[in-house]
Amino acid sequence: MFTVKNKKMKFPIKAWLKNRSQTEEGCLEQAMRLAEMPFLHKWVALMPDAHVGMGMPIGGVIAAKGVVIPNAVGVDIGCGMAYAGTDIRVAEVRGIATGNGPFMQALVGDILRNIPVGFNRHKTKQACAALDKAAAEADKYAANPELAREIENGYYQAGTLGGGNHFIEIQESDDGFLGIMIHSGSRNFGKQICDYYHKAARALNEKWYAPIPDEWRLAFLPIDSKEGKQYIDWMNLALDFAYENRALMLKATQNILDRMMQKYAHADYKYTDEINCHHNYAAIEHHYDANVWVHRKGATRARAGERAVIPGAMGSYSYIVEGLGNAESFCSSSHGAGRRYSRKGATEAFTAEQVLRDLKGQGVVLGKNNKADVAEESRFAYKDIDEVMSNQKDLVKAVTRLKTVGVVKG
Repeated sequence: MFTVKNKKMKFPIKAWLKNRSQTEEGCLEQAMRLAEMPFLHKWVALMPDAHVGMGMPIGGVIAAKGVVIPNAVGVDIGCGMAYAGTDIRVAEVRGIATGNGPFMQALVGDILRNIPVGFNRHKTKQACAALDKAAAEADKYAANPELAREIENGYYQAGTLGGGNHFIEIQESDDGFLGIMIHSGSRNFGKQICDYYHKAARALNEKWYAPIPDEWRLAFLPIDSKEGKQYIDWMNLALDFAYENRALMLKATQNILDRMMQKYAHADYKYTDEINCHHNYAAIEHHYDANVWVHRKGATRARAGERAVIPGAMGSYSYIVEGLGNAESFCSSSHGAGRRYSRKGATEAFTAEQVLRDLKGQGVVLGKNNKADVAEESRFAYKDIDEVMSNQKDLVKAVTRLKTVGVVKG
């Protein structure tokens, strides 16, 4: 870890990296702006996967007194990970022949056909307890009719993957067992909430002559203001929706695997180690003798003994970890490997053909409707996950290492 402090900054920055050369200057510039905020508590924390985001670095953690910052949570509120292990041995099923090719190819194909990805959504309303609760509490959300319509839209997006860096992966642990890992969030729901309340915060900050330059994109809302209370209500709804969205996809993927195991493998097995955790959110927590709003934007909560999922990139390694409860990080860790290249930069540096050859060479089955933009999510576009893990040995300990064997992308 290294620390940054200068006279202009009100608070220091603690970065879980060996030195400044391991992070881009734009990321440190954003962190320095955060460190000028008068309402921060203690310091800005940068996880080892930190990189430039909108307003606040992705992989950044702050604790704020009495305010929430929509862009310090981000547009995909509740984005996070779900995982279920099994005692199925990958080697015993990988080569099983099916009517749609080898077992893994058929499994990935079935997932792609049955779970909507990208901009696709379900054609009929899906069961969703989080949205049912919101509908029953309609008065709570009535002041924001522009957002309230997203509750109805959400029923068609529940149990859908989305695009970008979201994925459903079939993975193999170092000891040979099959696992299911899902990365997804609140779909369009979270973006609409973030955009709406960032705009509201900008208007209020201008009215108050707040000392936060608008171009920093860090407009804030006091939690005791009408808008602050509304944002927290909507954010928590998006968190509940994102959590259930991942759970629905995990269950759907398990059902597909169950059908295939019954039809082709005829073997007994069980599921193990189910995890579902957010890495884009804000929550009231107690740190260093104060109740503060901890914002984790691309960061995972890692309390002592708490299990979490830290993915790498497709064709790379991912980790199931146990938190160590490091107070200096506000009990946080990285949320993944972190990007080395922007999406545009990745497509300029690598071709789709290179990425497809790399995946094929590793025996990874890819399920993707449009492979033209696959370079955006190449493992080469991301930092080395093992280096990230090395830099956070005081934040988490690795429990299980997993390798991609099949992946579904939007």
